[in-house]
Amino acid sequence: MKQVVQNYKSGELALLDVPAPGCKPGGVLVRTSYSLISTGTELMKVSEAGMSMLGKARSRPDQVAKVMQSVATNGVPATYRKVMGKLDSYTPLGYSLCGVVEQVGPGIDDVKVGDLVACAGNEHALHAELNWVPKNLYARVPDGLAPRHAAFGTVGSIALQGVRQGEPQLGEVALVVGLGLIGQLVVQLLAASGVRVVGVDPDPVRCELAERLGAAACGDPESAAVEAAVAELTGGHGVDQVYLAAGGGSNQPVELAARLSRDRGRVVDIGKCRLDLPWNAYYEKELDVRFSRSYGPGRYDPEYELEGRDYPIGYVRWTERRNLACFLDLTARGSVDVEPLVSHIADFDDAVETYQRLKDGDLKAVAVLFRYPDRAGEAEAPAQAPSVAVPAVTVQRSPARAARTPVRLAFVGAGNYATSMLLPHLAQRDGVELSTVVTTTALSGANAQRKFGFAEATTDLDAVLGDKSVDAVFVVTRHSSHAELTRKALLAGKTVFVEKPLALTEDELTGVLAAVEESGNDRLQVGFNRRFAPLLQEARQRFGARTGPASLRYLVNAGRLQHGSWYLQQGTEGSRFAGEGGHFIDTASWLLDADPVSVYAVATSGNDDLQVVLRYPDGSTATISYVTTGAPGFPKETLDLVSDGKVLRLDDFVRASVYGRKRWVSSRLPKARDKGQNAELAAFVKAVRTGGPMPVPLQSLVATTAATLAVQAGLAGGAPVTLAGAR
Repeated sequence: MKQVVQNYKSGELALLDVPAPGCKPGGVLVRTSYSLISTGTELMKVSEAGMSMLGKARSRPDQVAKVMQSVATNGVPATYRKVMGKLDSYTPLGYSLCGVVEQVGPGIDDVKVGDLVACAGNEHALHAELNWVPKNLYARVPDGLAPRHAAFGTVGSIALQGVRQGEPQLGEVALVVGLGLIGQLVVQLLAASGVRVVGVDPDPVRCELAERLGAAACGDPESAAVEAAVAELTGGHGVDQVYLAAGGGSNQPVELAARLSRDRGRVVDIGKCRLDLPWNAYYEKELDVRFSRSYGPGRYDPEYELEGRDYPIGYVRWTERRNLACFLDLTARGSVDVEPLVSHIADFDDAVETYQRLKDGDLKAVAVLFRYPDRAGEAEAPAQAPSVAVPAVTVQRSPARAARTPVRLAFVGAGNYATSMLLPHLAQRDGVELSTVVTTTALSGANAQRKFGFAEATTDLDAVLGDKSVDAVFVVTRHSSHAELTRKALLAGKTVFVEKPLALTEDELTGVLAAVEESGNDRLQVGFNRRFAPLLQEARQRFGARTGPASLRYLVNAGRLQHGSWYLQQGTEGSRFAGEGGHFIDTASWLLDADPVSVYAVATSGNDDLQVVLRYPDGSTATISYVTTGAPGFPKETLDLVSDGKVLRLDDFVRASVYGRKRWVSSRLPKARDKGQNAELAAFVKAVRTGGPMPVPLQSLVATTAATLAVQAGLAGGAPVTLAGAR
C-alpha cells in the first residue's frame, strides 16, 4: 500500500510503498476514503523538517532538553547516534480520516465490514491507504454524512474539546484568536451553543469566512474595530472566554486576551502560540488560564487508546471517542458546516506535490483533503447524489376567477426589498388596493402602513389567509420561510407572489407542489424579474429566432456582503447563490427558451466564487460566473448570447446591443437600471385581475428552483448533476 512519510533530518517528503498493516485484536482495518491535512499542525512539522539543525533545536526546546539529559546519562557519542538515527528515519503524517471497515479484529462488535467510520490518532489515522485503528479511536459515521465531511472528525474533536474547556453558556460572548481550520470550527461550535463570537485574524478572507459561518464580527488584531465590537456586544465588560487557536512566536494573542477579557474571564489555549503571560494584566483580572489537550480525555493514555479501556461515562462524560462521535453528529445535523472550509481536494497520488505547494505558499488553504481510490461509501452520501429531481406539476385546477376591482393585495414581510423594489410600484398603481401588511414586529408593519397606504397592519398571518377579500399574497420574508408561507397561502386559495428563492431544499420544493396538488391552486409566481426587463426584452426581440445551439455567458459581479447581513446566515438561510442564483438561471433559460437538463458547479476556496455550467436539451450551454471578489466599480451583471452568427450583449441593464447582419445598439442616453420589477408586477396584477395565465409557467419555476438546488449538490459531489425529469 502507499503512505505519506517524511524524513525529519533532510525534510524529504515521499509517497512510499509499505507493507499493509494486519488486523490485530481490539481494532479494525480501515481502507481510507478521505484524509484531512491539518494545515496548522502538519505544516508546522513539515516546515520544521526543512530547517537546519540549529533551527530544529530552536523550534523544539523540549526535545533539546531530552537530548541534554541523554548526554548526561549516556554520553555524547551514544546520544549522537541515537538522535541521528531517529532523525534520519521516515515518520508518518496525518491524524484525521474517514474510511470503510475492511476487516474486524477479535473483540470488536460495534461495527462490521463495510461500515463507514471516522478515525483519529497520529499513529492510527495516517495518510495511508490502509490503517489499523483501535476501538477508542474510531466512531461510526451517521447516515447521510458525506465521507469527505466525516474526515474532519478528529480536527473537529480538537475544536470541540477546546470549547468544552471554556465552559460556554447561553448568551455569553467569546473571542477566537486565529481563524485557521481549528478557529473556524470553534466559531461554529460556539455559535451553535448560543454564544456570540468575535474573531481575530490578520487574513481578511478568513475573517469574512468566519462571519459567514456564524461570527458576529471579525477583524485584524490591530484593528480598533475588534475592540469596538467586543465593547458593543459585552456592554464594555469584556468577553467571557478567549480561545487561542493561533500559532507562531508572537505574544500578541495572550496580550490581546488579557485586554479584551472581562474580570475573571477564561482563556483557553488550543493552538501552539507563545504564552509569556503578562503577569499584572492576568493577575488584576484574575484570569483563568486553561489548556485543551488534543481530542479530549483518553489522549496519550495507552490503556485507553491502545487497550480499549473506556472511562466510565458517569465520571468522564466526554472522552476522545465520545467527542469524535459528537462532532460527527453535529455535522450530520447541520449544526456545523465543514464544506466551506474545503479549499482543495487532491488525489492521494499527488500528496507530495500538494504538501510542497502548501509549504511554498502556492496553495492557500484552510483545509485540504486527500481523495483515495475506490472510495467505498461515497455514493451513500446525499452530497454525492448524481441527480436532483424536477417534479412534474400535476394538478386538477380549480377554475381561475377574475378578481374584483380593485385587486386587493396582502404583503407578508416589509423588509428592504419589499419597501424599495416592490411596494413603490404597487402603491400608486390603478386598480390595486394594498389591503394588509403582516410583519413579525408591530412597528415595521406600522411604518409600511404609513408609507404605502395599507388599509391594515397586523402580526396575524392566519387572519390574512382566512380573509376572503384578499385576492393575492406577496411573500417577501427571509429565505428560510418562503416555502412554508407559500404552501400555506396556496392551501388558503390565494394567488401567490413569492420572492426568490421558492425553496432551499428538495423537500421544501416537494412540499409546495404537494400543496398545489392538494388545493388545485397553481396560481404562483416567483420573483424572477429579469426576464421582464424592457431592455432585455427588446434585445431578445432584435436577436430573433435561432436554429442552432447557443452559448451564453453571464457574469455576476456580486461583491462582498456588508457585515451583519442576514445573507451570511447560511446555516438557516442557505448560501448566497441559493438565495439569488435563480435570477440568473431563469434569465438564461428564458433566453434559450428551454429548461436545463444538467448542472455542473465548481467553486474557489470557501465557495465564494462559483462557476455554474447549465446544459440544455438542444445542446446549448449557459455559464454563470458568480463572483464576490471583483472590483466594486465594475458592472454587476453582464451577459453575452452567441448563436447562428449573432451576438447579444447586455451591460448591466443600462445598454444592450445585437450584432448580426445588422447591428442594433440601444440608446446611449443614460437611464436608470430597470431590472423588470415594474413590468413583472404589472403582469402579475393583470393575471390576478383577469384570471388569465400566470406570467411564468409553474413548470418553469420548478425547473429553475431544482437547477439552483443542484448547484449545491454539484459543489458537494464534484460531478455534473442530472436534473431528473427535466423537459
